[in-house]
Amino acid sequence: MKRLLSTLFATLFALCLCTAQNPFVQTWCTSDPAPMVHDGTMYVYTGHDEDGADFFWMQEWRVYSTQDMVNWTDHGSPLALESFSWADDRAWASQCVERDGKFYWYICAHSKLSGGMAIGVAVGDSPVGPFRDAIGKPLFENGSWDHIDPTVFIDDDGQAWLMWGNPQCYYLKLNRDMISYSGELGLLDMTEEAFGGPMMSKREPGRQYRDSYVEGPWLTKRGGVYQLLYAAGGVPEHISYSTAPSPTGPWTYAGVIMPLCETNSFTNHCGVADYKGHSYFFYHTGKLPQGGGFGRSVAVEEFKYNADGSFPTIMPTDEGVKPVATFSPYRRVEAETMAFSRGVKTEQNEQVGVYVTDIHNGDYIKLQHVDFGNLPPRTFSARVASGLRGGQIEVHLDSVGGTLLGTVNVPATGGWEQWQTVTIDLNLPLTTSEGRGNDGETGRSLSSGQGRDLYLLFIGRKGPKLFNFDWWEMRK
Repeated sequence: MKRLLSTLFATLFALCLCTAQNPFVQTWCTSDPAPMVHDGTMYVYTGHDEDGADFFWMQEWRVYSTQDMVNWTDHGSPLALESFSWADDRAWASQCVERDGKFYWYICAHSKLSGGMAIGVAVGDSPVGPFRDAIGKPLFENGSWDHIDPTVFIDDDGQAWLMWGNPQCYYLKLNRDMISYSGELGLLDMTEEAFGGPMMSKREPGRQYRDSYVEGPWLTKRGGVYQLLYAAGGVPEHISYSTAPSPTGPWTYAGVIMPLCETNSFTNHCGVADYKGHSYFFYHTGKLPQGGGFGRSVAVEEFKYNADGSFPTIMPTDEGVKPVATFSPYRRVEAETMAFSRGVKTEQNEQVGVYVTDIHNGDYIKLQHVDFGNLPPRTFSARVASGLRGGQIEVHLDSVGGTLLGTVNVPATGGWEQWQTVTIDLNLPLTTSEGRGNDGETGRSLSSGQGRDLYLLFIGRKGPKLFNFDWWEMRK
């Protein structure tokens, strides 16, 4: 009985892992998601919580992208504290926006010039960089610790607005160049009418308030109404929003979007974006196995606006969102593209960019909703590197124990960055949509046009790191 219960628990745990898509990045702890849609691709800019941290000791910002909302490509860290000569600590929340073919990434960091937090801006020619400090100094600082969590919004008339702040919300009118501003620093009226309650320092003792603005603003607009989403309520935080006829107000409290939930994180930070006819709400949790309040992880939920344009209540899920497109394996696929992974990490260098590392026996990468088309794959190639021992990559359908299409024997290549391409022939399952195929399923062939899950399972000696993995490719 004990063995039966143990086996049942392991099976249920494996099923949970296979169906979960949130958090949608498992290789690193990521926080403060800021979505941006550009040229048919969804990009999400995040912070990076250090493993095992006991505070928000954050050193860099990261970028992820997808074209189907389930398989995400890790573009590494194109921006870090070292990108700003004036910054020395606390690479906190950020947001990127495109204008006139340039990408402007607004960040906050601790300034060694003023001793407080400061707002900076980097610029790049592509959504994934490279980025550089646009002005060589903070865009705004005055020695205060209030200046965190910038959000940027370009209005219909072309006017760009920058907002940030904890416990107050500040704003600036950006000039067309996006790296300077006009006028004086503005401050939203932090009233009970505007945000459900005044700032904590101005509250009346013993009085109950509906809510309060805390930090992490996200400015957007829908149907001519400005919407300001923010982390609210104190610690722990939930997500609320207010509405206004203009970015400067007057703001009116509109309610809670994501209530307090069991997310294992005492902070939250959101962003919203529409993509391929769907609306998405991004936030963070602490739900990775080693996660928590200082080890957060980005997640996403699909939602539909109410008929009047207001937000519904959005609850966090482990399942995440459904794919909005299929994934083609017939191209060079970066190994750091994945719907889910177990055990692995990513690193980057100047030679190959981002690659998968820290691969051990039993680790895997999952791709979701893969479309093999009308012809099945005949070969599988992998670009790998290993110091001494190598290992294997097993190519499976539908689960880590599903149909085995082939096994790549990864040799010792002479070094962890001595790359070698290995190609194998694949075992072909049934190619029609009738009968029983090699995958043991009736009426569901590899090439029936239905999306299938693809698993790359890593096998080798137990204990040591096995190899690094740069990219893979299938050919018909």
